[in-house]
Amino acid sequence: MFWLLPVSVVALLAADAPWKNKPASDWTVEDAREILSDSPWARWVNAGLARRESEDERREGGNMGQPKGVGYDNVGTKYVRPQLDLKTIFTKGYTPPPPEAIKVLIRWETALPIRVAELKFGEIEPPTLEGDGYKVAVYGIPGGVFKGDPLKLGEPLKATSFLKREGKPNVKPLRVEVFNRRDGLAVVYLFPLSAEISKKDPWVEFDAQIGRVIIQQAFNVGDMQLRGELQL
Repeated sequence: MFWLLPVSVVALLAADAPWKNKPASDWTVEDAREILSDSPWARWVNAGLARRESEDERREGGNMGQPKGVGYDNVGTKYVRPQLDLKTIFTKGYTPPPPEAIKVLIRWETALPIRVAELKFGEIEPPTLEGDGYKVAVYGIPGGVFKGDPLKLGEPLKATSFLKREGKPNVKPLRVEVFNRRDGLAVVYLFPLSAEISKKDPWVEFDAQIGRVIIQQAFNVGDMQLRGELQL
């Protein structure tokens, strides 16, 4: 049913970044900007958009109209009921619309370099969850202002997200919350420390579906270290 861009594996691009060889106290605003948007702990990625079901498919499933809510409202091009020309279909066949994608930012909010960079950059307090664990935030999900408790908004997203490691079982989040921001929605996931991501893991992959938005992004664990310490 779904069109999905291939998984992006993080290359070793940050090895020569100037901030790598500086103490955190010497990071500049530009260093902080790079850490927050293009570093081993933060990546802009292409997220695929699931195909919209036709009205007939929706009705067959007992639904009416297109779904609404987080990950649906204002995501992708505006839905227009297709006008099918039967003569054209029989002579040339039906050509479905091209697949769509949007860019989102994935950031490991609990990583020490991210927290220091946010302070250095003067970023407004990022949305965070209470409790210990690995906190992964997805920024840039389109949508309007969603009223309601962030935890209730995020509850349906728990079942469609996990951390994946080589040779280990997938890990589901403990909680998911949705926060309204000026630049779009931020969806924050809290994964348990029992996931035990270690230096022995070659990579860790974050997978999630937020409405129509489908995300698969692998992070190189070897790069997610600072001064020899793994930072997650």
